[in-house]
Amino acid sequence: MNDNLHQLRCFGCGARITGAEAQPDFRCAVCGDLFEVEYPGWGQRRGNDRPNPGALKWLWRERRSSSEALDHSGVWRFRELLPILDSFGNAVTLREGNTPLYHLTRAAKALGIDQLFAKHQGMNPTGSFKDTGMTAAMSVAKERGFEWVACASTGNTSAAMAAYAARAGLRSLVLIPEGKIAWGKLSQAMDYGAVTCQLNTDFDGCLSLLTEIVKEAPIYLLNSVNPYRLEGQKTPAFEIAEAFDWNVPDHLIVPGGNLGNSSALGKGFRELHELGLVARMPRISVIQAAGANPLVRSLTDNHGASMDPVEAHTRATAIRIGNPASWRKAVRVIQDTGGWCLDVSEAEIAIAKAELGTEGLGCEPASAVTLAGLKKLRAQGAISSGETVVLVLTGHTLKDADYTIDFHRGTLLKEEETVGVGAEIAGLQRNAMVVEATSAAVLATMKGSAG
Repeated sequence: MNDNLHQLRCFGCGARITGAEAQPDFRCAVCGDLFEVEYPGWGQRRGNDRPNPGALKWLWRERRSSSEALDHSGVWRFRELLPILDSFGNAVTLREGNTPLYHLTRAAKALGIDQLFAKHQGMNPTGSFKDTGMTAAMSVAKERGFEWVACASTGNTSAAMAAYAARAGLRSLVLIPEGKIAWGKLSQAMDYGAVTCQLNTDFDGCLSLLTEIVKEAPIYLLNSVNPYRLEGQKTPAFEIAEAFDWNVPDHLIVPGGNLGNSSALGKGFRELHELGLVARMPRISVIQAAGANPLVRSLTDNHGASMDPVEAHTRATAIRIGNPASWRKAVRVIQDTGGWCLDVSEAEIAIAKAELGTEGLGCEPASAVTLAGLKKLRAQGAISSGETVVLVLTGHTLKDADYTIDFHRGTLLKEEETVGVGAEIAGLQRNAMVVEATSAAVLATMKGSAG
C-alpha cells in the first residue's frame, strides 16, 4: 500500500495511522471511532504544485472513450483522487460507475420543480451503489494479500462483495439476518460463490459477530466501517458534478441506512471543492424509514451529539438498520452543508416507488425514500421551485421484486397504513389480470384501463 500518499484519520479523536496499522475492525485503538482516508499531500501543495482542475476534467472526460480496461470504470476513471494502491494494476473492477442521471419529468411537474434528476446507482454491475465502494476496498484486500473477505449484510453489500471477490479470486463470507433479506439479493451472493450464513439476529447482530470473527482470523472486513469502501462510494459525486459541467446541484437527497453513502458523497463533494474543481458544495439531506430512524431521532433530540440505537422495522430492507456505523460522519455532512434529515412512512415509500415506476425508472424500496422525502421537504417550503435537485437511487428494482408485486396486488400494506392515501395507492396499482384469450377481451381490458 502506498501509505506515502494517504493515511487514515480517526473521525473521533483525530489520531492518524497508516493503512497497514488499522485494526481488523477498522476502529480507532484510542477512542473506538471510525477512520476516514485523507491525503496529506493535497493540503501541502500550493499554487502551481496543486492539481490543475482543467487538466483533470479534460483527462477524466477523455478516459470515457479510452480502450483501456481501467478507464471503463466510473471509479478508477477518477484515480488521481484515489491514490490508495501501490499499483492500479491491482484494481478489481467490473466496469462499475458511469451510471445514468435521469430527468424526472413527471415528478418535477407534480412538485413544481423544473430541474429534478435521479442518479441511478442501481445500474451498477450487481445492481446497487455498493459496487463503487467494493471495487476500491476489494482492490486493497487483494493488494494486501488476503485470501478471505467478509461482510454482514441486508443484501446489497453481500451481492457486491461476493461478485468482486469472485473477480479477484478471493473467498468470501456473508452473514445475513435470517428471513430479513430480499431473495433477489441473497441469490446473487450464492451465485457468486460466497459462504453464506443466515443468523437468528438482525443486521446489527450480524455485524457485531463478524467484528469478533475478523479479530480471530485473517479475514478482511468489507462493511462500510472500512474507510476504503467510502473512497469508492464518493465517486458518484464526481460523476454528478461532471454531468452538470462542474456546476453542482443545489440539493442532493440520499437514503439513510448504515449512513456510509451520505458520508462518502459528502466527502467527495468536499474534496472537489477543496481542490478547486467546483465552486461550492450541494446541500445534502438524508431520508430514513420511520421504523428505522435513529439518525432522525438523534438530530431531533440532541442535534446529533449522541445516538441511541433502535429496533429497526421497515419493508425497505436495504435501510433496515437500527445502529448505523457512520452516523457521526453523516451528522457532519448534513450540518456542514445545511441539509435536513427526516423520515417517511411505509405508505409514503410505497407510493414514491410506484411514482418512480411511472417515469420508467424501477428502484428498490429503499431508494424511493428520496422522492418521498423530497415531497415532504417541498411541502414544508424547504426546497424552492428554482433549485436543481438530485435524488440518489441506490438499488435496482429487481433487487426486491416481491415488494413490487405485493404493492400492485394490494397485499403489501396493512389497512391502517393506507388511511388517507388509499385512493392515491389504488391509482398507482397495476395488477396483472386474468383475461380470456380473445382479441375482444384484451381490447375491452385496454379500454377499461384508459384514463
